[in-house]
Amino acid sequence: MDLSPLQAISPVDGRYRRLAAPLADYFSEAALIKYRIQVEVEYFIALCRLPLPALNDFDVNRFEELRDLYRNFTQPVAQRVKDIERVTNHDVKAVEYILKEEFEALGLRAFKEYIHFGLTSQDINNTALPLSMKAAWLEVLEPEFIAVIAVLEKLARGWKNVPMLARTHGQPASPTSVGKELFVFVERLKVQMEQMRRVPFAAKFGGATGNFNAHAAAFPKIDWPVFADRLVNETLGLSRSRTTTQIEHYDHLAAFCDNLRRINTILIDLDRDIWAYIAMDYFKQKIKAGEVGSSTMPHKVNPIDFENSEGNLGVANALLAHLAAKLPISRLQRDLTDSTVTRTIGVPFAHTLIALKSLQKGLAKLILNEEAIRSDLEANWAVVAEAIQTILRREGYPRPYEALKELTRTNVKIDRQAIADFIESLDVSRAVKEELLAITPETYTGVVSF
Repeated sequence: MDLSPLQAISPVDGRYRRLAAPLADYFSEAALIKYRIQVEVEYFIALCRLPLPALNDFDVNRFEELRDLYRNFTQPVAQRVKDIERVTNHDVKAVEYILKEEFEALGLRAFKEYIHFGLTSQDINNTALPLSMKAAWLEVLEPEFIAVIAVLEKLARGWKNVPMLARTHGQPASPTSVGKELFVFVERLKVQMEQMRRVPFAAKFGGATGNFNAHAAAFPKIDWPVFADRLVNETLGLSRSRTTTQIEHYDHLAAFCDNLRRINTILIDLDRDIWAYIAMDYFKQKIKAGEVGSSTMPHKVNPIDFENSEGNLGVANALLAHLAAKLPISRLQRDLTDSTVTRTIGVPFAHTLIALKSLQKGLAKLILNEEAIRSDLEANWAVVAEAIQTILRREGYPRPYEALKELTRTNVKIDRQAIADFIESLDVSRAVKEELLAITPETYTGVVSF
């Protein structure tokens, strides 16, 4: 029965289906079947190229015809696999049987017993999963991260020379620039993206317990580990884990999840900072006709895009943390917990994608409120005390820090005139006084270099 998004239990397939839909090609049940068929077909082709005696007569010109079984994969084929699974109660065996049916239809009955030859289910699953993850990362998620970084960098460079009051512990601190504060996130994200590119998409391919037992028994003269390396590393573009149990040990998948979680955490930090700047009126948001900010307060324009992004990143990170912590642990050769857990890998991908779309939407709405930023700087002249006491240290002035502390750590408002009067009272040369008087909250921004 076809379900409406209104009937979906998960918001990924309901409320946010439009945003998450591209990931269905990588992580849906049908997609998993397609990737399993791809592994089975490429394995069969690799066996033909060894060659094995029984496959010597296979027409190599039909390889592309076999590849069309996954390249032209259809929903009816996926449904047929599920129908077979209801009988076998085994998902990978159902894929094997559907391929045998296809071989029969193609007139290849003589070769069908070399489908899934010598393999265990995890040779297929632990290769199909990283194939889908790699494709989803390179084709969907990574481009979205790159787009977010590009927008942030454009905003950062455009606002590079706009002075802004910094806040440490929520309190007024030495001024910075709007652009530099955003570029902090650009640099952090770029570093983590580069680290992500060094994490391999690893696969297990070695028979029932990782030792090619059945392969070696049938054809002892073939170097099966070299064969598997060539299939996994060169044909499929993954990285074969050479010493394994029945399953891939998932250490690299855990590294991927941890790295993605770090990237998402940086974006949560960004979401919260932008939210705070909007609350401080440093940013206003473009208003869209017809939108409602509050059901009761007509004036409100809520920072909903940043809140949506933060919430979805949090859900994604919770799942990524579980995947990273659970998957590298399996009892002895294997238990089935990895099977059910790996089926959820598309969910944190989806929540991350939703978050990235919301973040980009929010960033596109930002309007810099320079008036509010300047007003905040003008209201906090005490922040130039750091500059004054540092220059006084340079001049050998006695106890400069304590002098500025006495001036500024009071409940009396420190304004331009109070700072000027203090400077004039100092026992320093006129040149130093002029140097100090030239310092303002707007000019005291240090070296903004990026």
